[in-house]
This record gives sequence, structure tokens and C-alpha cells, in this order.
Amino acid sequence: MTPAIENLPADPEELRALLLAERATHAAELVRARDQNDRLRQIIRELQRARFDRHSEKLEPDQLNLALEDVEQAVAAGEAEEEHRDAGVKAARAAKRRLNRGSLPPHLPRIELVVDVESKTCPAVAARCIGSARTRPNGST
Repeated sequence: MTPAIENLPADPEELRALLLAERATHAAELVRARDQNDRLRQIIRELQRARFDRHSEKLEPDQLNLALEDVEQAVAAGEAEEEHRDAGVKAARAAKRRLNRGSLPPHLPRIELVVDVESKTCPAVAARCIGSARTRPNGST
């Protein structure tokens, strides 16, 4: 993790060592990303060949899943390594997973409307309030 500007050393040799360390870190990440891109390009070429080649009808769907499984494992390993190095990345991913995209914002008004029917008897099933296990004000469910 890069130190804040206020915490940088004043000595030029220390600054140079810090810069070289950062460059080495970024170079390693760049090599890993290029390797992963090369693997993905190869998989895309194989999938295109499988789909559009004259022997495309002979490919079984399970074979495609095997190729993608290796990529998924490599991506998961890279993410785990990144989370291990930086706790902030792990917390950000956890917060993103917990995000409920289907719910409405809390500042919007909520209106609960209960529509009651005249007869609560049904030959097949007992009538109850749909979407709620609560008891209604008149005592029925």
C-alpha cells in the first residue's frame, strides 16, 4: 500500500527505493493480467472454432465447461490474493454482496393496504392474508 504524501521520506534514495518497489508490484500485476488475457483469448478462439468450424456439431457442451472452469478458478485465486493483500478490498466486496438492489430506498413512503373479502370460507383452503403471516386486526389470519 502506498504511504500518504505526508509520510513520504525526504531522502532521495529512500524515495527511489519506494518507487522501485511500487514499479515491481505493478509490473507483477501487469504480467498476471496479460497472462490471464492470453488465456481468455485462447479460450475464445477455441469456442469460436468449436462453434463455427466444420466439426462444430461434434463438440459436447461439457467440454466447454471444463475450459471455463480453469478461468473461473484463476480469477477466484487472483481475487483471493488481492483480498489477502488489502483488507479494504475484502470489505468493499463484502459490502457490495450485501447490497440489496431490489429494495426501495428507505426515504420513500410505505403504504400498507389490506383488502378484506366478504367470505373467508373456501372448500379447498383456509383463507388468509397473502404475503403476511400476521394476524389482521379483526383476529383472522
